[in-house]
Amino acid sequence: MNIDTERLADILKLTRSVAWGTVDILSSYYSGGDKEDELDVQQKKKGGPVTSADLAANHYILEQLQAQLGTEEFGYLSEETFDVKKAEPIAKDWVWIIDPLDGTRDFIDKTGEYGLHIALAYQGRPVIAVVGIPEAGKIYYASKGNGTFVETRDGQVRQIKVSERNVPEEMYLIVSRTHRDERFQKLIDRLPLKGKKYMGSVGGKISTILEQESDLYISLSGKSAAKDWDFAAPELILTEAGGEFSYADGKPVFYNQGDVKKWGCIMATNGHCHQLVCEKATEIIAEIDSNG
Repeated sequence: MNIDTERLADILKLTRSVAWGTVDILSSYYSGGDKEDELDVQQKKKGGPVTSADLAANHYILEQLQAQLGTEEFGYLSEETFDVKKAEPIAKDWVWIIDPLDGTRDFIDKTGEYGLHIALAYQGRPVIAVVGIPEAGKIYYASKGNGTFVETRDGQVRQIKVSERNVPEEMYLIVSRTHRDERFQKLIDRLPLKGKKYMGSVGGKISTILEQESDLYISLSGKSAAKDWDFAAPELILTEAGGEFSYADGKPVFYNQGDVKKWGCIMATNGHCHQLVCEKATEIIAEIDSNG
């Protein structure tokens, strides 16, 4: 890598600061916008809703990072500025992957279960990540090889680790309350798990694994699929806390590959029986698909 350890530490410090600034922006919109028209809710041509909060947070993140780091060395891949018609990799080794508001529908519906994701990837793999959960007053951050930490609004920081639960029958699955097609529902119904918990936002879901409230998250594409900015930051905060994140066949997830959609089955676990759960899910999906 052409960025040394000391500079990466400085970049992580900057990212944490930007994340807290974004938390303030999102929280102000969240507490102030009681009606959908106040958030200027619009429906994207393809995809979910976007609000003035998404756009304000996106503008702030890009403005802050680009002011400090520029655009010569770094590329920027953000949900709100991504051009589907130009779906090709950004031609840089270092690429920021940003979701300024993950869980927009939860944000609009006032569930409190929304977040923000900021990741820096090197040659397609995340090396710095911050996930902010504004209504919890927390950010989770990690850098490659240095563990995952949680920081609260008062500046307290502690390292955080996944649970020690190591058999599927003791594990809890974290899922959305909605967004489940029939195929996915059949999969999660057949997995031999202790139970299910519910949370919006991918970052929010992964934070429950870090907090040892759950142990397993699954993304199974159907007519649509999750995208780079849904996963890049959550992946690193999970793996640096002892978890594992991969396709069900064990292959790693690469980002900034052109097509930002992550097709297939992606498994995020506390790591203690990752391969076993992946194999079981693969087996169940094959059976579901063969039965039509």
